[in-house]
Amino acid sequence: MPRLLIADGNDRNGRATRRDILGRTTAQSFADVVTDLAPDAECVLIEPADADAVLPAGLGLHEADGLIVTGSTLRLTEGGPAVERQLDLMRAAFAAGLPVFGSCWGIQVAAAVAGGHVGPNPRGPEYGFARRLAPTPEGAAHPLLAGRGPAWDAPAIHADSVLEPPPGSRVLASNAVLDVQAIEIRHGRGLFWGTQYHPEVDPDELAAMLRLSAQSVVEAGLATETAAVESYADEVRALADPEAQQRLAWRHGLGADLLEPARRRREIGNFLAHLSTARGSLRGERDRVAR
Repeated sequence: MPRLLIADGNDRNGRATRRDILGRTTAQSFADVVTDLAPDAECVLIEPADADAVLPAGLGLHEADGLIVTGSTLRLTEGGPAVERQLDLMRAAFAAGLPVFGSCWGIQVAAAVAGGHVGPNPRGPEYGFARRLAPTPEGAAHPLLAGRGPAWDAPAIHADSVLEPPPGSRVLASNAVLDVQAIEIRHGRGLFWGTQYHPEVDPDELAAMLRLSAQSVVEAGLATETAAVESYADEVRALADPEAQQRLAWRHGLGADLLEPARRRREIGNFLAHLSTARGSLRGERDRVAR
């Protein structure tokens, strides 16, 4: 049974806000997706932003099969202890040779640790959906994007992004807004696969994220008032309703890559498949180094 650490990127306030709106934290939502894709997986939720955060007794990084780092309302550009603790966790994961997957915040943390540059995207933010994503020549044959076609859309909520990839990394996907939408990073003994977009996010969660970001959406010039963002979020949430889905999909130009959970979550499924294939040898190697 694979053991996965799922690191919630939010601090206590961020987790509390998510719990109030959705009834679950970001890490809990991600764990639900993982167990849906891999029912035998053991998901251990951790909160590395907190000063008192510790790994569960008897479960060190070298004893886990993988680490997933979720999105966050924190920003690397603002710094602070909650950010530094998560950078430290990523450094430790790379040093331990632990396979890592991360979306949004996760890709930014991994890139920063490995020597990349993260900051506000000069081409603007993405709020709602990342459109017309396409694999790079390297990404077209990469296992993270196995099953993806020549173009797809995905849930996305971000203002910051990876502006300069780390040395030696492989950029796997991009679009007109951002050059680094998916990446492979090898750093130290570790391996990171990640996306700037959110393959784990379902319509209800995306709608909640839009509401939390409403003022930022207005400030970015994408809406004239927060009421317009609220209305848009209502329609995103309604995508989960089979009776409304076809009408709303036509209105917003959405296809099966977004509407079908298995296709929307493809990168996570590919990461889990990679762990299933590699975890025996990887764990043995980490145990040998740890001794």
